[in-house]
Amino acid sequence: MATPKRFIAGAVCPRCAEMDKIMMFTDDADEQIRECVACGFTDAVSDAETPATPELDTRVNTRDNEDDHTVKQVVFFKAGSED
Repeated sequence: MATPKRFIAGAVCPRCAEMDKIMMFTDDADEQIRECVACGFTDAVSDAETPATPELDTRVNTRDNEDDHTVKQVVFFKAGSED
């Protein structure tokens, strides 16, 4: 269901950088559309979920964790005697 066009207070157009020139409305396909009355810029945002993108392979998430997670004793050596 379409909604009436309404101006968004304080919104700045990404193309022409004019303030208070952006109208927002919903069309028949339930997409929210913003439109600039100064330069004609339009942008549509859909409520439909976007498909999940797989996580990028990095050195952090692809590394095999082969560390030995046992507790080890730390030995502190005393510095030379200062007599």
